[in-house]
Amino acid sequence: MEQTRRAWLLDRIEHSDGPYTTHWAETELSASPFSCHRNSARKTLRSLVADGALVPIETGGRRAYLPTTNSERSAA
Repeated sequence: MEQTRRAWLLDRIEHSDGPYTTHWAETELSASPFSCHRNSARKTLRSLVADGALVPIETGGRRAYLPTTNSERSAA
């Protein structure tokens, strides 16, 4: 089975420290076999929030993301 952009980025998130920004995701995706445009990175992060893998936060007035804990995932 072929890996998706979301799965690839989630794997990178699990192996690095956050918080994760759109800029971080765009940079990481530029080293992947997937699209690395800013809008693609933003949409991928949003889809990971919708899947329950990330939670949005504000840091310095900007949007960033952190991985959810197992208890946060089961609460949904």
